[in-house]
Amino acid sequence: MKLLLFAAVLAIAAAVPSSYNPEYKAPSYPASKFTTPSYTAPKYPTPSYPTPAYPTPSYKDNKYADITVTSQSDERNIDGSSQWSYGQSDYTTREESQVQKKMQGVAYDSYGKATYEDVMGNTNKGSSYWISPEGDKFTLTWTADDAGFQPKGDHLPVAPVHEYELPVAPVHEYELPVAPALPYSRTGPGY
Repeated sequence: MKLLLFAAVLAIAAAVPSSYNPEYKAPSYPASKFTTPSYTAPKYPTPSYPTPAYPTPSYKDNKYADITVTSQSDERNIDGSSQWSYGQSDYTTREESQVQKKMQGVAYDSYGKATYEDVMGNTNKGSSYWISPEGDKFTLTWTADDAGFQPKGDHLPVAPVHEYELPVAPVHEYELPVAPALPYSRTGPGY
């Protein structure tokens, strides 16, 4: 019965003429009566600044222009180690190497909490040699690792070594007062 009723509704719907018009035309509007204004760009005078008068320097502008790099190397490895060096025509040299190693350090988890654990860090060794303008020759070597930065060189100041004598507390000899002798008798409550 339901199927028969459904078929009848479909038949009536198919017989009714449709009001759908597939051709749609957009409405047309009249042209605008306003004209686009035209502006001319303002013309500003070009400022003229006086040329600064700098005094002639009493030094050579580039006194190291004749120093050139005579040797250079740079090696980077997949394991994180590296080494590099260079030498210059004024006999200045520098070389440095680093290696990654596991050491104790602070690590942070994804919540920002710090923990003290094994972390990967760089150890660094290097040396530099140069000649001062006065002609003094300097050599500096260093190591930087989990013990900190440790430079060595004859030109570096050395902290004075103090030999401290610990103060000794003064010794005072006191004589304890002697109590006067009490009379002794065997006639007390326990006898």
